[in-house]
Amino acid sequence: MKNRQRALLGGVLLLAACAVLAAPRAPAARKADERGLPRYGMMVFSDLCINADSGEFGGQRITLQRFNEVDTVLYEYTAGGISWPVVASDVNIDPRGRQMYFTVQPPEEDERTISGKIVDGGKALVLDGGYCGDATVPMRLPLVTDFGRKAGVCHACPPQKEKQEAPAQDNGGA
Repeated sequence: MKNRQRALLGGVLLLAACAVLAAPRAPAARKADERGLPRYGMMVFSDLCINADSGEFGGQRITLQRFNEVDTVLYEYTAGGISWPVVASDVNIDPRGRQMYFTVQPPEEDERTISGKIVDGGKALVLDGGYCGDATVPMRLPLVTDFGRKAGVCHACPPQKEKQEAPAQDNGGA
């Protein structure tokens, strides 16, 4: 009799375990594309590269540090050489970690706000504004995962599309 009860109990436990494993995932489990920034840690987004002709650096680097009390950003850009890091003020990241903006004031320049979206499940930061002087081309800074790698070669800006003026219409003047 005891063996029969044990076998029945074992079967019920096995059935319950199978039901748990086969249950659909909770809706809270987000797809990789929908994930934003982790709440804590340090992330570096950078498109730094080396100009093949001059050997100088090009691009920018954004280092985000997320602490319990505050988020901080170090912003670096190139102007012939890499700038000293500029500590950003007014760092704001949405609760889902998908959008951010911060304010910087590089030396001898006006204060400006930089904003962007986290894409590809946190693997890149796409900045608002234009790349190569074209507002339609997004500036994409990939997440740095290999800090020992050498910087790649800078790519030339794509040719800019010129705005075509509408041809003058002849009204058949007399």
